[in-house]
Amino acid sequence: MIADLKPYPSMKASGVEWLGEVPEHWEVSPNRALFDEIKDRDFPDEQMLSVTIKKGVIRQAALLENTSKKDSSNLDKSKYKLVQPGDIAYNKMRAWQGAVGVSEYRGIISPAYVVQRPRAGIDSKYFHHLLRTPSFAKEAERWSYGITSDMWSLRPEHFKMIYGCLPPLPEQTAIVRFLDYADRRIRKYIRAKQKLIGLLEEQKQAIIHRAVTRGLDPDVPLKPSGVDWLGDMPAHWEVKRLKAIAHIRYGLGQPPREATDGLPMIRATNVERGCIVEKDLVYVDPSDVPESRNAFLREGEIIVVRSGAYTADSAVIPKEYDGAVAGYDMVVTVNKAQPKFIAQVLLCTYVLDDQLIIASMRSAQPHLNAEELGVALILLPTPPEQTAIVEYLKKATATSDATITRARREIELLREYHTRLIADVVTGKLDVREAAANLPDEAEEPDELQETDALDDADEESEMAEELEK
Repeated sequence: MIADLKPYPSMKASGVEWLGEVPEHWEVSPNRALFDEIKDRDFPDEQMLSVTIKKGVIRQAALLENTSKKDSSNLDKSKYKLVQPGDIAYNKMRAWQGAVGVSEYRGIISPAYVVQRPRAGIDSKYFHHLLRTPSFAKEAERWSYGITSDMWSLRPEHFKMIYGCLPPLPEQTAIVRFLDYADRRIRKYIRAKQKLIGLLEEQKQAIIHRAVTRGLDPDVPLKPSGVDWLGDMPAHWEVKRLKAIAHIRYGLGQPPREATDGLPMIRATNVERGCIVEKDLVYVDPSDVPESRNAFLREGEIIVVRSGAYTADSAVIPKEYDGAVAGYDMVVTVNKAQPKFIAQVLLCTYVLDDQLIIASMRSAQPHLNAEELGVALILLPTPPEQTAIVEYLKKATATSDATITRARREIELLREYHTRLIADVVTGKLDVREAAANLPDEAEEPDELQETDALDDADEESEMAEELEK
């Protein structure tokens, strides 16, 4: 059904760069004609809402329930703004990144945020999709003001100046119906792929755990490790602190200004279960990196995430990133063992979950420092065994790794397609009126907030703590 969508039969120039051409019968109007700013206050007992980049407006309780984050809002909530179901709310300092959406709930938001109420003849869910398109985000960026990107703010008076497209109300409703249907289909497919990835990761972890804690010889003699929770270990292996076999240093810390080219800077978002990924990769001018920081990475070093949603995740620096810059995180240079073996160990349950994750959870914000990383206990085989284990794991997990990589790529492509589909439909590049009319009635599926999304949004919300204190 989606593949059969066609353009509208007649289009016109909108006169608005970010919209391009729109269907001839659609209106093009400034936001001041479509919304009224709402500043209702003094409702301190209402539930707290959050405006996030990934999800739009959600309940703060749902945002925090699966994380160690705490409510950082001001105790005095008399100045917080009331949001009614159907209102559009946006984070004025993150609107250019997509922090905007329609609320399904009654609640209150930070006084630093903005509430806009759609006027009659407007389906707010249609504008939820329109205002979350990448094109609108760029337009919001163009109208935002501030000294640096971290200070850019889309003020209400400038939001009113932005022009948007307005289909007839029945068509808005049809568009929302179609996009809800497509969203359910795409989320269902993504969940299936995520479940597959989870099962393969569990299988892979079991293989790695067995190899790095017992070796490859099933008949190897065992002895007590001397550590209760570690149990037995091969009799000829040693127990070492990580700091005894490796040097640990911090990366650059406060990043320099981003450059259009230069050296890639590896951040937490680029570390994914042993691999370096290009997701949101940024570049820096090497002349902006002080030599004293020793932030340049070398092939074979291991980068370990210090804080946030992915605390303690790690990855080996491959050849293509030799010379890259370490961002905020820690760098492990292994000098008395095989780096690839230690990289596998750091991702193993007995180190990652039983030591590093526990150490990082001492406060509300997960955080791991070099001292805590350095005292992690490692089971260390002989050098030949380390080499043999690395080679064995490379072969034993090759099929799983390939399938996981393919599944992740399919999810990424599907999300890109989803974003493009929404943008094309809400700006009139594709006609969904007939398709929407022929859709079957379906029960709405509950929107499952994935753990990683919850952590990302919680990190995002905590970054705005200063605003919440205003």
